[in-house]
Amino acid sequence: MNLKQIAYFMAVAEELHFGRAAERLGIAQPPLSRQIKQFEEEIGALLFNRGRSAVTLTQAGERLKERGAQIQDLVAETEREIARLGQGAEGRLRIGFVGSSTYGILPNIVKSFRAHYSQVDLSLLPMNNAQLHRRLIRREIDVAFARPALRDAEFAKIRLMDEPLVLAAPDTFAPVRSGSVSLAELAGETLVLYPEFPRPSYADFVLERLAAQGFDTAAMKRVFAMDLQTSLSLVAIGEGVCIVPASVASAARNGIRFLAFEPELGQTELSLNYRIDEQGVHVRNFARLAQSVARKLV
Repeated sequence: MNLKQIAYFMAVAEELHFGRAAERLGIAQPPLSRQIKQFEEEIGALLFNRGRSAVTLTQAGERLKERGAQIQDLVAETEREIARLGQGAEGRLRIGFVGSSTYGILPNIVKSFRAHYSQVDLSLLPMNNAQLHRRLIRREIDVAFARPALRDAEFAKIRLMDEPLVLAAPDTFAPVRSGSVSLAELAGETLVLYPEFPRPSYADFVLERLAAQGFDTAAMKRVFAMDLQTSLSLVAIGEGVCIVPASVASAARNGIRFLAFEPELGQTELSLNYRIDEQGVHVRNFARLAQSVARKLV
């Protein structure tokens, strides 16, 4: 049994007239009659009572008419679903992201994507850079918001924004100048870094920026935390200071004050990463929209 045979059968079953059914199908009546006869022989059941003045359905024909309608509806619905998936109007998209991206551009991109593609299910998965890299390689996520960018020949990268590094300090921290801080003022402070594992990570990026400015990181006491939120909690209770992207300062937090570095310590890049061999329309749509939102915001 195939879809063509079902279409021929349904035309005759609905018209109960071989001539009208053939006209509806755009074929001649004799070939249609032969096709129906062959179909009956293949399935081993008589489908039509062929009288001199009328054509009626047998019990087998009645049952097949019911099932045939269901099959045709299912095929039509499947075609519509596949077409919508191919257009990116339905389906799913798995988004991995570093915690600091939620303070900046990520929420705007997600809101915009949901507004344009409301039927696409989004899975938002927080993780660090090493996890993003591993799960993108394994195709366990589709796109990754990373800081810094993921380095892999198999990945494509879209640079979304660069933002300065700032200091998150306890509200008891008293800088020499209001609103800004120099590296020299960090002497004697405990530096909270994240994540501790796996490495290399954002923690190594911060240490590299400090070393590039001539700061002796080896002489500084360090405390490692698992993620940004834990680091900020340690800062809030006075356990140390933490160097974070400027966008983190957009959300006020009790017990913390954010200070710009003077002179500037450096900038950190937020990027969107995905596999070069990724052909899915959802990823292409998301990447295109992310670039558009980034241009408007930045």
